[in-house]
Amino acid sequence: MKRIRLLFAMSLFLLMGCQNTGDKSNDNQLPALLLEKSKSIIEADGRTFRDLNHNGKLDIYEDINQAVETRVEDLLRQMTLEEKAGMMFIDGVPVSDDGLPDGRKEITGPAVRKPTIVENMAGRKMANFNVWDIPKDPKIFAAWCNSAQQIAEASRLGIPITIASDPRHHFSKNIFSMEAEGFSQFCETLGFAAIGDEKLVKEFADIVRQEYLAIGIREALHPQVDLATEPRWARISGAFGEDAVLTAKMAKAYIEGMQGTMLNPEGVACMTKHFPGGGPQKEGLDPHFDFQKGQIYPGNNFEYHLIPFEAAFEAKTAAIMPYYGVPTDQTAENVGMAYNKAIITDLLRGKYHYDGVVCTDWGLVTDAQMGPDVVWPARAWGVEQLSATDRVLKIIEAGCDQFGGENRPELVVQLVKEGKLSEERIDTSVRRLLRLKFQLGLFDNPFVDESKIPDIVGKKEFRELGVKTQQRAMTLLKNEDDILPLAKNKWKAYIENIDSSIVAKYASVVAKPEEADIAIIRLNTPWYPVDTKIPFAQGFHHGDLDFKGAEKERIIQLLKKTPTIVDIYLDRPAVIPEIAGQCKALIGDYGASDESVCEVLFGNTPPEGNLPFELPSSMEAVKNQKTDVPHDSENPLFEFGYGLRYKK
Repeated sequence: MKRIRLLFAMSLFLLMGCQNTGDKSNDNQLPALLLEKSKSIIEADGRTFRDLNHNGKLDIYEDINQAVETRVEDLLRQMTLEEKAGMMFIDGVPVSDDGLPDGRKEITGPAVRKPTIVENMAGRKMANFNVWDIPKDPKIFAAWCNSAQQIAEASRLGIPITIASDPRHHFSKNIFSMEAEGFSQFCETLGFAAIGDEKLVKEFADIVRQEYLAIGIREALHPQVDLATEPRWARISGAFGEDAVLTAKMAKAYIEGMQGTMLNPEGVACMTKHFPGGGPQKEGLDPHFDFQKGQIYPGNNFEYHLIPFEAAFEAKTAAIMPYYGVPTDQTAENVGMAYNKAIITDLLRGKYHYDGVVCTDWGLVTDAQMGPDVVWPARAWGVEQLSATDRVLKIIEAGCDQFGGENRPELVVQLVKEGKLSEERIDTSVRRLLRLKFQLGLFDNPFVDESKIPDIVGKKEFRELGVKTQQRAMTLLKNEDDILPLAKNKWKAYIENIDSSIVAKYASVVAKPEEADIAIIRLNTPWYPVDTKIPFAQGFHHGDLDFKGAEKERIIQLLKKTPTIVDIYLDRPAVIPEIAGQCKALIGDYGASDESVCEVLFGNTPPEGNLPFELPSSMEAVKNQKTDVPHDSENPLFEFGYGLRYKK
């Protein structure tokens, strides 16, 4: 029977199929889910186990009773150079709507079609992947994940895959948080900072852990703990604001909620980012792109940005992601963080004694091409002249373990065979990567129970708490004559950028400002696209923070005509002195539905938020700020920590 099962599994791997439960005789001491999904279970010497390398005996790395380090070393000895190299790469893969790992659904964008997970597993020996767009039904994703794990199980050593994801649990209007389709929807991390409740953050992270675990996501490419000291930076919405102490508290609670006090099979590994802090970008221009102008420290405040990472180390974050930026004149070389030995080896490994996985941000080695044209150059800042092979070498020599957004393991193999890189150095990184898989329990049971998903993902209690955070985080900035909260069903309201069918539950909606007692409008913090041919860059919220021209005048005229309640989405610190001066009430949100906004405006839930960053009084004040220093805007319109409360 063992031989039949093994032959079937090998055939499945070669044919890229995924449908077989295998024989379950003599397996009653193993979990039912494992018996159902695994194709490598055998019995030998009275013990039932997963025979991952298909040799008919219990190897040390297959033995759950062995210490993790012992299992790692046993497996490492059995791996080929090609398998080790494959372990060092993590790339995005498409998830097909039919749940089959070899489905041909493509990731949209300017690049050529992304290889499927099966192509990367079979051809490149890869075992780590991240996902972006996934089916709306989480059960389809779980089926895809289980099928991919079955294919991994049938490979030469049966090394399980690790699936990673960017955040998926926020009511968000920005490109750095995946659509929360099927998951509970909370405020953005800025909102948690506005609430300031560490216990709530830990509870949120635990919910994310449960929902990720239920569908097979085992690594979180978050939290983001960069500090928003440059208010124009395009990635502030994913952070906890500009204050290092507040961010550190939030980060520690977040990681403990995801991983537990010690990472185990019930945890999700956190990849905390972006070391050593990506906030102080010159003019806020993000180093995803070649129009960036460098990461600068005019206030000599480099160490301030390390404080949140120190909290992450205390919480034992499983992995760290350095950012793209160049720490201008802070190290001997003006090269990107992942290329920078002073940042990775001297600071992260040396000063902080960090021995977890260090994974680069995505796309540091390979240009994105469409046909013969490069549409998005690799983020090899400071080493653009190096070949792809030499870029890989420099990143490894800097101290990194894993290449994000890349699928080029042949370059590592080439470096070793040419004698430029020792296999012992490769082993150091692969140990860390294998250790993480063992800690997560993936070698013992990588499968998820698809039948339990409806009881976990998006369950009623989770959704209700998510909505409540959207409401609690809202920050009351102005409340002239205590107009808020509004009495329900007593107002004729003119509205903009808000669903009339929702507002109609609270007030009579009219078509013109002249017909209204009040106006309720929702605004977004302004942003202005950079002139670039890179499509992805055009969605980044770069540029000035103030309304301009005709749009600003239109808003001001409305405010003068009708008493107006303004809600503004604060993904960055808006510059709105005229709007704040003319409106009747002003409130900020950090990702909130129309219904959540109405619940707060009409008093069913009071706003509890305090600003996690300053709101500057002018763009001149923004430009005069020191990029790396918090709370330094001259005469801010609203200070860090500002927030009113309802008196009614």
